[in-house]
Amino acid sequence: MADDLSSFAKDVLLVKGLKSSTFVWRLVVLTFVMVCGVYICSICLKQIGTGSKIGFVDIKIVQKPCPEPNIEPWEIPYVHYPNPKTYSRAECACHPVRYFAILSMQRSGSGWFETFLNSHDNISSNGEIFSVKVRRSNMSTITETLDTIYNLDWLSSASKNECTTAVGLKWMLNQGLMQHHEQIAEYFRLHGVSLIFLFRRNLLRRMVSVLANEYDRNAKLLNGTHKSHVHSPKEAEVLAQYKPVINSTLLIGQLRQVNETTTKALEYFKSTRHIILYYEDVVKNRTKLRDVQDFLKVPQMDLKSRQVKIHKGSLSSQIGNWDNVSKALTGTPYESFIHEDYRSCLKSQQENHPVEILATVLSHFCSRYSCLLIHLLVKFARLEETPKSLKFDSGSTKLTRKRDTVASISQPGLGISAPAWT
Repeated sequence: MADDLSSFAKDVLLVKGLKSSTFVWRLVVLTFVMVCGVYICSICLKQIGTGSKIGFVDIKIVQKPCPEPNIEPWEIPYVHYPNPKTYSRAECACHPVRYFAILSMQRSGSGWFETFLNSHDNISSNGEIFSVKVRRSNMSTITETLDTIYNLDWLSSASKNECTTAVGLKWMLNQGLMQHHEQIAEYFRLHGVSLIFLFRRNLLRRMVSVLANEYDRNAKLLNGTHKSHVHSPKEAEVLAQYKPVINSTLLIGQLRQVNETTTKALEYFKSTRHIILYYEDVVKNRTKLRDVQDFLKVPQMDLKSRQVKIHKGSLSSQIGNWDNVSKALTGTPYESFIHEDYRSCLKSQQENHPVEILATVLSHFCSRYSCLLIHLLVKFARLEETPKSLKFDSGSTKLTRKRDTVASISQPGLGISAPAWT
């Protein structure tokens, strides 16, 4: 019996030894498999990462660059391919974009002019961006704003987005432009920005528009709403009823200041590619809009505007104290501002005289002095052979005129003068 128990105990110990050795081997094998698995996984991950990088490089290589535009060498700095952050230009990604800025002054027709540009399918002019003071507080904010606009990331009602070929803004001279003119001129040079200067020849008419707009800002004549621009003749008629009273004492100084500001602006940015337009020229000759489209290198289109002119007719009917203003400007370099344009002058002078036919022809060649020339020609034509206003001086054998004298009217900024009868 004792022998059986001892043999059984030995068998149990033997079985336990075998089981423990088997467990150890299994543990070793499992550890080896785990190590191999981790090693294999690490190698696979490295291969996947390398493959993704190679694939990304391959994609960039496959993408075809935009073809070289068929332009003159001097135009290259003005052609851009912006990559907006807010959307994709899609099929228009290779359409070149040109940058521009409209430099003007308030009530000089810039809003009206901008509506013409925005009627073009490929032009986006984003309005008076720097009317908000924060955007022009320093050069850093100005640069940031311009970068957003020219990268096609500025969202406005004028945005044409992906198929824009000319993008810009309207910038008034008193909105940080003159204060930072050196840095801004350098920005324009580096980024290939073209400038459109838009001014008014008749600064007195501009002053009337400024004063009337300031009055309506408070009076709100159109059903309690202030409107700087209108789209119906009825609204224009309502706003035109107000006749501002101009301070004739300060008038000369104010006109001189405006004239000096425009002269400085032209001087500051003379090295930037630009075109100079005058409101009166665009009103009389809409082919000026074709010149602008050529300047921006966009396809020619028939541009339109829904805005209606507010102040029409003679200045004498628009100024409350016309007599004082007329006297203040008479004999000054700004006397030409009180004269009517050549169309109204021609209409008032027409009396079927042959000389007036010649005056009509001359009026098409003389934009500034046409009214003056018509007045001279008509006056000479109406002289009688022996008018009462002439007397014969036997001592000097010459004719002298009693009433009519010749004065000189000089145009600001032109450096030329023309005779005028007073």
